[in-house]
Amino acid sequence: MPTNVDFHTAILEGIPKTLPEVQEYDLKVSHAPKRNIKSLSIADRRLALRNALRYFPAETHDTLAPEFAKELDDYGRIYMHRFRPDYLMYARPISTYPCKSHQAAAIMLMVQNNLDAKVAKYPHELITYGGNGAVFQNWAQYLLTMQYLAGMTDYQTLVLYSGHPLGLFPSNPEAPRVVVTNGMMIPNYSSKDDWNKYNALGVTQYGQMTAGSFMYIGPQGIVHGTTITLLNAGRLHNLGHDNLRGNLFVTSGLGGMSGAQSLAAVITGATCLIAEVDKDAIQQRIGDGYIQAENVYSNVRDFIEVAKAKKALGEAITLVFLGNIVTLWEGLVEENVKVELGSDQTSLHNIDDMGYCPVNYTFEEAQELLDNDKAAFTAAVKSTLRRHVDAINEMTANGMYFWDYGNAFLKEAGEADADIWMDETHLRY
Repeated sequence: MPTNVDFHTAILEGIPKTLPEVQEYDLKVSHAPKRNIKSLSIADRRLALRNALRYFPAETHDTLAPEFAKELDDYGRIYMHRFRPDYLMYARPISTYPCKSHQAAAIMLMVQNNLDAKVAKYPHELITYGGNGAVFQNWAQYLLTMQYLAGMTDYQTLVLYSGHPLGLFPSNPEAPRVVVTNGMMIPNYSSKDDWNKYNALGVTQYGQMTAGSFMYIGPQGIVHGTTITLLNAGRLHNLGHDNLRGNLFVTSGLGGMSGAQSLAAVITGATCLIAEVDKDAIQQRIGDGYIQAENVYSNVRDFIEVAKAKKALGEAITLVFLGNIVTLWEGLVEENVKVELGSDQTSLHNIDDMGYCPVNYTFEEAQELLDNDKAAFTAAVKSTLRRHVDAINEMTANGMYFWDYGNAFLKEAGEADADIWMDETHLRY
């Protein structure tokens, strides 16, 4: 295992002068789905390679160019897996980092926390949460940024654009140590396809709120707010002031920030049902201690029977259904189960890249459909959204209170022509 001396040496070196060995694709960690880049032209692909190779000496290009081209074909992005550090990735004590500025060392700590395999959704693809929330676009950017941070003083500021370090600029101790921009695309004059193209080219990234700004603290940072939201929903509908015991809360999503729901619901005393299609997300929350392996079910009928029993006992517990949220909602409608509170935290802001899985497909089958027939995938997603809303409407007609948890659920459902409108200008929810 690398020592602190090895760690210091690696940080200060930045991009290694000698090419490191090619690293095997590690199946023990969760990986980002393959990105669809079928719209890229030959010229686009060449530009993506040129943009990737700019970080490396010309004498390495013959070796790296075919390797990066293969990554682009295999993953839809160039992550530069060869350059992933061999030291453990976690937030070390500040005194561990080589630095001339303690402020810069604190930022190094934050960067490594965002890429910790216990924190990040897709650590080897440098994605912290939300499906696309990236710290950097590739490992060269990480290595260069850490090198800059180690060498800078309190009289310098590091400027980053979508993970790309532009360099150190003269400043002063009162100035920011790092200035970060991400995305830099104008929504009214761009589309999701545009973003997908430019991310594949290596010229923009989606930093989410706290991934590309190095401030992510995992679902625990959202637990408090989610707890208050649930309690206030209960207070609003006279379900309890400080305790939701005996009430059923149904939602979806365990990846990234949505994992907070599992803890928050138990804190409020509710019986919580969460649907999640991604086995890796479930496993991560089991590892975190947010859910228990014995509370995960794959048969929706068995799951609903257990849920009814737990609710009757007033047990504060989170039960997880390994399957589609629509399958769960429709099962609850069919069984005429009384649900008091409902929400949704699937990553519908990432609807084109497996943020939302169509019903009757496993996560893996949906990914294959997306790779091979994007039009069919999109049609399946829109059909699923309509069924999703239909089931929720039936539940709300029976007294359930439902809210969109800021994940673009109502926006995407509306664009799929789902029945979300009360009238021409007002949403049902």
